[in-house]
Amino acid sequence: MFSFTGKLVVKSDTQQVTDSFRKREFVMSDESSQYPQEIMFQLTQDRCPLLDPMNVGETVKVNFNLRGRKWENPNTKEIKYFNTLEAWRIEKESVGSPLGSDLPPLPSAEPASMSRESDDLPF
Repeated sequence: MFSFTGKLVVKSDTQQVTDSFRKREFVMSDESSQYPQEIMFQLTQDRCPLLDPMNVGETVKVNFNLRGRKWENPNTKEIKYFNTLEAWRIEKESVGSPLGSDLPPLPSAEPASMSRESDDLPF
């Protein structure tokens, strides 16, 4: 399992590929490095509606699996490999709430019995 947080930049409609398979693609922007990346993810089957409450421009967190497959052209026997980032959970990132803010506060490094006045250090 992998996760990624970024800005939603493209939100496609659900595509009915076959009678029994449907998918929905979306693109997120990764601006965490010097060279921003546009990364496409895919939702399948009953997970397609997970994208409905998200809006283009919002920061979202995606949990996904990395999938790979081999394809052989029946005419030329040429082999190609494809990768898919298959999303299974999407969450809006709350504004102004840093990651981990729901965790209990860390204990103070300074014991409660010690006060700044009894400290003879110059800083």
